[in-house]
Amino acid sequence: MPYYDHKNVSLAKSMRKDMTPWERKLWYRFLRYYDVRFLRQKTIGPFIGDFYCSSAKLIVELDGGGHF
Repeated sequence: MPYYDHKNVSLAKSMRKDMTPWERKLWYRFLRYYDVRFLRQKTIGPFIGDFYCSSAKLIVELDGGGHF
């Protein structure tokens, strides 16, 4: 099993509730209804990916105003 940081779980849950405008737009207009299942704010090792698709082994990370 891959490394899992339990401290990030509560942070990921809060980030799901307070998505950035760019994350919200991508989720509600596309990924939510896509045929392949995506998860929001997935903890992966010491990181939190914005969107994660396990079947495609794909992580989507969006940059936005929060990084400035």
